[in-house]
Amino acid sequence: MQDKRADERHKRGLVRDGDIGSVARAVAVLDTLAVAETALGVSELARRCNLPKSSVQRMLKALYEQQLLEREGTRYRLGLKLFELGQHVPRQRSLREAARPFMADLREATGHAVHLAVLDNHDVVYLEVLRSATAPPLPTRMGGRWPAHGTGIGKAILAYADHLVVEEVVAAGLPKLSERTISNPGLFTAELARIRERGVAYDLEESRAGVVCVASPVHGMNGEVVAGLSVSGWHNRINLDHAAAAVRTAALGLSRQMSMRSD
Repeated sequence: MQDKRADERHKRGLVRDGDIGSVARAVAVLDTLAVAETALGVSELARRCNLPKSSVQRMLKALYEQQLLEREGTRYRLGLKLFELGQHVPRQRSLREAARPFMADLREATGHAVHLAVLDNHDVVYLEVLRSATAPPLPTRMGGRWPAHGTGIGKAILAYADHLVVEEVVAAGLPKLSERTISNPGLFTAELARIRERGVAYDLEESRAGVVCVASPVHGMNGEVVAGLSVSGWHNRINLDHAAAAVRTAALGLSRQMSMRSD
């Protein structure tokens, strides 16, 4: 249906191919700024995005005028308006609102960092992160991405996802994030089968050396997996059995609540 509407708009001259290209380039700039540790100038953005400097300069000016970017001298960073817009994404808002009490209880029960994430293509996107003083300084952040195959929370979601989704992730490759990342397709699919049997997924230093994670899927109205909950900590400080029982209980409680929501 969406494709038909797009075709009609093309026929009526409301959308030009160049417009679509401009949107894709703007998204590339925003994605690059999202993962940058500091504000970036025009030349550096053009290099990282592999785009002409003149195009990037025009794009930055337009995004800045729309308050999607902030400027520090001649360098740019993401603007507050993007955060404001993100708060209105229906799936993010309803999930975060429902999950926060369960996440707070989970952090209190385990003493470790707690994450809520959803699957987007081959990555997990973190909707909420509750940090802990005893947890390692994790690179995860709200709105951040991480390859799904190398995380406990990603594997928990993939274990209950449609088989076509899993096939796409495997076909795209399973790059090593650490020495212990499962990168063999056969071993990876076998791991997903084990996760379905026990109801929890483990990241045993697969995403980062020294860090372990226990995760469980969150299901929605029709039983489909809609998100994942996880607890992360140092490998020598976390009781995996205790964390597994706690995260599974929290995920089941959140699943029951999500199954009753209509938004």
